[in-house]
Amino acid sequence: MINRDLVIIGGGSAGMAAAVAAYDHGVRDILILERTDLLGGILNQCIHNGFGLHEFNEELTGPEFLTRFANQVKERGIEYKLGSYVSSITRDKVVTYSNEEDGAVQIQAKAIIVAAGCYERNAGAIGIPGDRVAGIITAGQAQLYLNEYGYMVGKKVFILGSGDIGLIMARRMTLEGAKVLGVAELMPYSNGLNRNIQQCLKDFDIPLYLSHTVSKTIGKGKLEAIEISQVDEKLRPIPGTEKRFECDTLLLSIGLIPNNGLLDNIGVAQGRSRGSAVNEHLETEIDGIFSCGNVLHVHDLVDWVVSEGKVAGEAAALYLEGKLNRGSKKIVTVAGDGVGYVVPAEVDLEEAPEKLQFKFRCRKPTKNVYITYSLNGNVIKRFYKQTIIPSEMEIDPIPKSLLTEEGTLTVSLTPKEVK
Repeated sequence: MINRDLVIIGGGSAGMAAAVAAYDHGVRDILILERTDLLGGILNQCIHNGFGLHEFNEELTGPEFLTRFANQVKERGIEYKLGSYVSSITRDKVVTYSNEEDGAVQIQAKAIIVAAGCYERNAGAIGIPGDRVAGIITAGQAQLYLNEYGYMVGKKVFILGSGDIGLIMARRMTLEGAKVLGVAELMPYSNGLNRNIQQCLKDFDIPLYLSHTVSKTIGKGKLEAIEISQVDEKLRPIPGTEKRFECDTLLLSIGLIPNNGLLDNIGVAQGRSRGSAVNEHLETEIDGIFSCGNVLHVHDLVDWVVSEGKVAGEAAALYLEGKLNRGSKKIVTVAGDGVGYVVPAEVDLEEAPEKLQFKFRCRKPTKNVYITYSLNGNVIKRFYKQTIIPSEMEIDPIPKSLLTEEGTLTVSLTPKEVK
């Protein structure tokens, strides 16, 4: 068995940022394990711009953004292995991976950072009625085929779900000569960023059908048409509202799920984001095992993924130096009214830094509300928001000085009285 100080699972933006941060804080024995043939993860197929505005104060494409971090990894001489699939980790930090060159290998790590990203929900997850035909794929898979492999996936396209990847692919397919017939969204609001709705749909006159879903797929072997239907308040298709679209491709942009299986398999407590429950250092319940980026909770900006990777890398360095301890006084965070989840799941009052960040997503678009932080029922901080939407992650700074006692910190949305 090989011994290593720090093993990072995932060579995307979170994993690379964590590796660079750990190195810059004194860790030299670092190994990144990346399952694909390139560092950068999904950024390799994101050829559109919009990345790096916070991290580099520039607007970059996905490949440009990842190249900057890949260069930092290489400049520091941080070791990485591509095409390396991690099959398991254990609670005592044994990592098992395999690749063509090394075969199956076990590593005894002193610390582990899990930065394995997320995956897309597919057709099987929602059970669309109709024929089982070719031509139904996820928007991310279509993005991979088109942007990395150069393959057009269809000429007459319909998109289910208004997530950001789906919106971006509506524009991309249009620019490549396909006809995008429309986008259906189950909810009465879009799940994409406002700028993507404008730039990817409205600028190209692509219709958005809110409160609609695909109620039937039609074809013999290959997709020939779909039907969409309006849904009621319980999100069930309403008979008699069907609209038919002749198309050869249905792209699904119906949500992302943290790829948290490695930690789930060893019984690490899960948060409401479907990632692991972590503290303010992004450390799980197991000492020396950290989680960051989209494997922890799905982000809307890669810049926030990078900042989280840096936190995990710095924390891992402190752990390896014996300077990251757990105190006995805890605050547990709770998602209150209108809030889907909160990260971190707990805060160590004795070990937490003086400035803390709490991240969450709201459940539905809401206007004129206060984001209210209550410790054991007493309000300690409020932030007014004119508008808050599920597609944009909220990040709020809370000074440690406000966390004066153990207990429960509830984050909720409180309506503002409008006079």
